[in-house]
Amino acid sequence: MPETMLLGAATALWIGIMTSISPCPLATNIAAISYISRELGNSRRVFLSGLFYTTGRSLIYLIISVVIVAGLLSAPGISMFLQLYFNKIVGPTLIIVGMFLLGLVSLPSIGGGMSENAQKAAARGGAVGAGLLGMLFALSFCPISAALFFGALIPLAVKFHSSVIFPVLYGIGTGLPVVVFAGIIAFSAGSLGKAFDALVKIDLWMRRIVGAVFIGAGIYMTLKYVFYFFG
Repeated sequence: MPETMLLGAATALWIGIMTSISPCPLATNIAAISYISRELGNSRRVFLSGLFYTTGRSLIYLIISVVIVAGLLSAPGISMFLQLYFNKIVGPTLIIVGMFLLGLVSLPSIGGGMSENAQKAAARGGAVGAGLLGMLFALSFCPISAALFFGALIPLAVKFHSSVIFPVLYGIGTGLPVVVFAGIIAFSAGSLGKAFDALVKIDLWMRRIVGAVFIGAGIYMTLKYVFYFFG
């Protein structure tokens, strides 16, 4: 059981990293920090703003996760339903998430981009403004990030009855790549383009691998718990 819990925790962290390096949220994160860096002009303040931006974004993910997971686990009717049918639901859910990751299914983005007023307000507010901007951006889900968050992280947290630890790990995962890019922008802006191109390539292959794994696991769980193929 401890090994299974550890694997689940590592998965929650990895889902967060996958969310952050997906093209839509990654481009948004870099655009936000880049704009702030133009106004601040100080490498330490830029890096600090990146940390605050990441913290703000991660905090919103954490709050949403805790509210949803704790709500599902605390409601007796829902809790009993999940105990009875959770494995039946997870299989098809994983298949759908895997299809999103492979680009087989697409939906329009949820929410809009960063408005000019929001950029200027964040720049004027320094690190605190960056934190508030991160919180605002966390509420604007792209299709892939929404699929990973609602289709992978939430079911995982519910399965392990973890309303805090798994969401915290997910939040940390979403922040790690952003902190790295904040450091690049602050101390070595010339390397930003190469780092971004490399990460986009990595993300493409990782999404293919993870998408295939999700679909495979989803098919197995669907056959096992819905159609009882494996006894």
